[in-house]
Amino acid sequence: MQLESIIGLEIHVQLKTKSKMFCGCDNTGEDQPANTTVCPICMGHPGVLPVANRQAIDWSVMSSLALNCQVSEFSKFDRKNYFYPDLPKGYQISQFDKPIGLGGYLLIETKDGTKKIGLTRLHLEEDAAKLQHSPEGKWSYVDYNRSSTPLMEIVTEPDMRTPEEAKTFVQELRLMMRHLGVSDADMEKGHLRCDANISLRPVGQDKLYPKIEIKNLNSFKSVERALEYEIKRQTKLWEEMKAPEVQSTRGWDEAKQITEEQRTKEEAHDYRYFPEPDLPPLLFTPEDIEAARARLPELPQAKRARFIDMYGLAPADAKIITEDKDLANYTEQVISELRAWLLSLEQVEGTEEEIWEKNKQKLVKLVSGWLVNKLMALLNESNTSIKNCKITPENFAEMITLIYQNKLNSATAQVVLKKMFDLGSDPSQIIEEGGLAQTSDEGEIEKIVDKIISANPDPVADYKKGKMQAIKFLVGQVMKESKGKVNPQTAEELL
Repeated sequence: MQLESIIGLEIHVQLKTKSKMFCGCDNTGEDQPANTTVCPICMGHPGVLPVANRQAIDWSVMSSLALNCQVSEFSKFDRKNYFYPDLPKGYQISQFDKPIGLGGYLLIETKDGTKKIGLTRLHLEEDAAKLQHSPEGKWSYVDYNRSSTPLMEIVTEPDMRTPEEAKTFVQELRLMMRHLGVSDADMEKGHLRCDANISLRPVGQDKLYPKIEIKNLNSFKSVERALEYEIKRQTKLWEEMKAPEVQSTRGWDEAKQITEEQRTKEEAHDYRYFPEPDLPPLLFTPEDIEAARARLPELPQAKRARFIDMYGLAPADAKIITEDKDLANYTEQVISELRAWLLSLEQVEGTEEEIWEKNKQKLVKLVSGWLVNKLMALLNESNTSIKNCKITPENFAEMITLIYQNKLNSATAQVVLKKMFDLGSDPSQIIEEGGLAQTSDEGEIEKIVDKIISANPDPVADYKKGKMQAIKFLVGQVMKESKGKVNPQTAEELL
C-alpha cells in the first residue's frame, strides 16, 4: 500500500511589544530575573481586570493582511479553560470562533515549483508562565515573567506533504515576521514555536485520519526530523494494520531523535470556551483595515522577486540577501552608489538607462559575490550584524568600483576589505597607506615576468609541452614577486 503524509502546522509567534498582552508589565521578562516583570493581572489574582494591548492587535491585523487573510470586522476574546501549573487563572485568554484573521495563504518554493499553503486562521492570545524543574526532579518552580506575553497563533491547512515543505513554510513565515518587524521569531529562544500535526492515508483517498500532534519543536531541523521519524513510525503501524484511531499528542526528544506519547488530544469542547466577559469585542471598519494594509512594508517574497527582476541578481543570491532586511537595504544602497558613480564618468556615452543596463550585470555580480562570499563571512566570524558593520555602503561601493576598473585585484581587495571591516576606513586611504595600488606600468610588469620565466625553467618547459596548468603556477609567482600589485589577467597574457 502506498501512503502519503498529510501535514499541518500550528505556529505561535511571540510579539515584541513593549508591554504584555493584558497588563503594563515589561515584555522583556525572558532577559530579567525570575518573577520580576509581574503584576497581579499576569499572575492571575482574583478581581483584576485585563486591558488589551493595542499594538499587539494592530500587528495581528497587519500580519493577517500580509498572509492574505480576511480580517474580521468583528472579533472577540474568549476564555480557554484548562488546568496546568503554569496557568495561574485556570484559563487562557485566547480567541475561538471570531479570530482576527480567517483563511489566507503563504507561497513557498519547493523542488516542484511554487506551492500555495492555505491558512485556517490567525488569532491572538496570551502565553502561559514558564515551569523550571530542579535537576534531581524533586521540585518544579514557576517563573511568571512570561505569563501574558502576547502570542499570535497561525494555523495552516493540512496542505504540506513532506517534512521539507513544512520546514520551508516555517522558514518563510519567520522571514515574513522579521520583515514586518513584529517579532524576532528566533526559534531557539522560543519567539517562534511550532507544533506539527501529521497523519497518513493511502494515496488517492481524500479521507483524513486521526492526526498526531508533535510538540517541543524548537528548530527548523527539529521540525523536519520529527516529521520524518513520525512518517516512519506511522508507516510501520499501517503495515501492521494498527493505524492510529484517536488523536494524540507526542513530544519530540531531541537527544533520542524520537517522538514519545504524552496524552490524547483535547477537542475544542474540552476547553469549555466562552466569551471573555472583561474585554470588549474588537471592531474593525473597512477603513481601519485599508489603513493597516497601507502600512505594510515590502514583503520578503516580493522583495526577492524584485531583486531578481530589477538588479539581475541570481535567485540563490537574492534569497540570501533578502533573508535579512538590513542586508537587503545595505545592498540597495551599494547598488545606488555604483549607479551614481557610473553615470558620473564623462567618457561614458548614452542615456542613463543605457549606460546602467550595459554595465549592470557585471557590477551587480561583483556586489553579490563580495557581499555573500566575503563580507558575510566576516560578519559571521565576528558575530556582527550588518547594522553594526563599520563598512559604509559608500565605501563598499568604492571598493567595487576599484575592482571593476582593474585597479584592485581579488587578492589585494580581500586585504583591503578586512582592513575596512576592522577600521572603518575608506578603501583609497587603505590602499595609499599600505602601498597596495595595482601597478599598470607594463614595462615594470614585463621585468617581473622575465625574472619569473628565468627563475622557473621546469614549469616553462612544461607549459611549452602543452601542460596548460603550469601557467597558473607562474602567474602565482608573478603575484608573489609583485606583492599582489599586478593584475593576474595581465600577468597571464604577458607570460
